[in-house]
Amino acid sequence: MTDTASPAPRADLVSRAAVILTATMFGLTYSLSAPLIALDLAQRGLSDGLIGANAAMHAVGVLITALILPRLVAKLGPRLLILGSLAASAAVLVAFSQVSAIWLFFVLRVLLGMSAEALFVLSETWINALSTEETRARAMAVYTAALSLGLALGPTILSVLGAQGPTPYLVGAGLALAAGAFILAPFVVAPAYEKPSVGNPLRFAAMAPVAIGATVLNAAVETAGLSFLALYAINLGWGEENATQLISVMMIGAIVLQLPIGWLGDKMDRHKLVIACGALATLGAMLWPLALLHPVSTYTLLFLWGGAFVGIYTLTLTIVGSRFSGGDLVGIYAVMGLTWGGGALVGPLAAGFAMQATTHGLAVFAALACGLFTVAAVLRRSA
Repeated sequence: MTDTASPAPRADLVSRAAVILTATMFGLTYSLSAPLIALDLAQRGLSDGLIGANAAMHAVGVLITALILPRLVAKLGPRLLILGSLAASAAVLVAFSQVSAIWLFFVLRVLLGMSAEALFVLSETWINALSTEETRARAMAVYTAALSLGLALGPTILSVLGAQGPTPYLVGAGLALAAGAFILAPFVVAPAYEKPSVGNPLRFAAMAPVAIGATVLNAAVETAGLSFLALYAINLGWGEENATQLISVMMIGAIVLQLPIGWLGDKMDRHKLVIACGALATLGAMLWPLALLHPVSTYTLLFLWGGAFVGIYTLTLTIVGSRFSGGDLVGIYAVMGLTWGGGALVGPLAAGFAMQATTHGLAVFAALACGLFTVAAVLRRSA
């Protein structure tokens, strides 16, 4: 069970499955806990301001982990840290279901943010280390598909279990422990990082600005879409049930289409493919107001748009993985995790103001965000 960079074929297969499961668990933990904790605090009578302040504690935890993770992974190795993060996530979720003091919710939210950031960064680093240059884009495509699946599963589980009582917290904790048990399998091996990278988050951000931009874009627009797409459709005359289904169509496209995008990423210039995905995402968002007039065109466009949009993130992960390694790679992925949290915070706020300004505010916000990123990617040829 020693960490290594060159697993045998069977170990390689099991290790990839472990990484994919870790990515899914990050997405599930994040998308389950965020609305669950907010609803729990609202039921306890807290104001919207305090609920928002509690949500911000997640970002504090992310920042703490981003600062210390490169050295920790070099010292302890990714598998031990992933196991510790899954165990910590489970313990924190159980604690949420048991505590009554409101101040403890803030402490627990910081710890949950720390654990989530570690899972996010280490799973990205691990899948990259298991990949060859010839198959790197396809490997990252499977990774981002698993991440999107986890993000979709969280709200689904919550809709089935409801937000009352300890059950949803305990189910989330049980799933995290089950993932940890799988990672303990004898054939799961992880890469070793012998040399910690020296630098602060600003240094790592400067090393890969396009990748950082893609992370902010992905978080901002995806979370805004999950928050407002159904409402946008309802405002245009869609029924509530059909409008809610649009989110599922978009997420299915984000999951399924990563595989062909990953295949293309291993066959052609990846930077040009990032620009192409950005241009398609921009054009697609501009077409939302027209497409939403007809159900068939809406489903088709959102399926394709979801794939192209998430493809930007898949390909930038691939480019970073091909250019950097070891401590630098961990540091860059840590900053990407940090900026993902920032994008997830800013995106819904900006989209909400845009929707107040105009009926098609969500489409305008998505098109502008994708367009600005695409222009930046054209102007800068590196990651």
